[in-house]
Amino acid sequence: MKYPRRTFLHLAAGAGALPVVSRLAHAQIYPTHPVRIIVGFPAGSTTDITARLIGQWLSQQLGQQFVIENRPGVAGNIGTQAVVKAPPDGYTLLEVALANAINVSLYPNLSFDFVRDIAPVASLIRVPLVLVVNPSFPAKTVPEFIAYARSNPGKITMASQGNGSVHHVTGELFKFMARVDMLHVPYRGNPIPDLIGGQVQVIFSPMPAAIEYIRAGRLRGLAVTTAMRQESLMDVPTVADFVPGFEASAWNGIGAPKNTPLPIINKLNSEINAAIADPKMMAAFLDQGSSVFSGSPSDFGKLIAAETEKWAKVIKFANIKPE
Repeated sequence: MKYPRRTFLHLAAGAGALPVVSRLAHAQIYPTHPVRIIVGFPAGSTTDITARLIGQWLSQQLGQQFVIENRPGVAGNIGTQAVVKAPPDGYTLLEVALANAINVSLYPNLSFDFVRDIAPVASLIRVPLVLVVNPSFPAKTVPEFIAYARSNPGKITMASQGNGSVHHVTGELFKFMARVDMLHVPYRGNPIPDLIGGQVQVIFSPMPAAIEYIRAGRLRGLAVTTAMRQESLMDVPTVADFVPGFEASAWNGIGAPKNTPLPIINKLNSEINAAIADPKMMAAFLDQGSSVFSGSPSDFGKLIAAETEKWAKVIKFANIKPE
């Protein structure tokens, strides 16, 4: 059957628009069944708690269960790989963490390219770190700490949760910028009990893990690592007050496999931004020492790129190798 030229062009234009219409329609009804949020860290971690809070909100707002699935191992790489291999349909998401940006340089032989293979969806929270010491440590301020470290090069034991962890790279950045030398002591688990017990002397700890110990007087917080003081510890100064330009923070967000339809990404972004603007949600994060920050998928992508570049320099300078 032959069609007049005008009719043919009209049909062709309509056919070309079908994929767009289909994607938009799919996004409008999404989700139609449960969604998995993969967390590459154990239950109870800051990343896990963040995922559960946002998953609960999304379940209530979108009418389908957002199920948290913990796949810990290799600093989050096992969980990330599972999401990279998943269909790009919006039903498998990744709880993205700073570790993902660090791992790009720390693990040179990964089977995936995090920046290329994970599409940014939405940022969630920033997690300040705190320079914490045992109350018996002789330094009570950052200037005193730096002076003590310079007088005792290599004798201060700086604990972390392993080579390349956020504790470790933040400590290495501090060593470089403050011109001090400390002995790194990597742990496979939580080093805070040994800090309280006096077996190690300092940790750059994410605030949620240390804040209750600081409030109870079992640890001394010398400074927070963010550019501004934190509302939950307003009497604690910033490292930058004494080491100009110093800034470090952990963060979390949501990612998806590359090629996930943009309408789905935008729908999730909108819902997540609404979630973290909710006063109760903001209060829940603030109570654990975190602060929310919203933005577009592009904004989150720019943060990931900047953080990947920043920590690559620290890893190279300190010659950090994975365990």
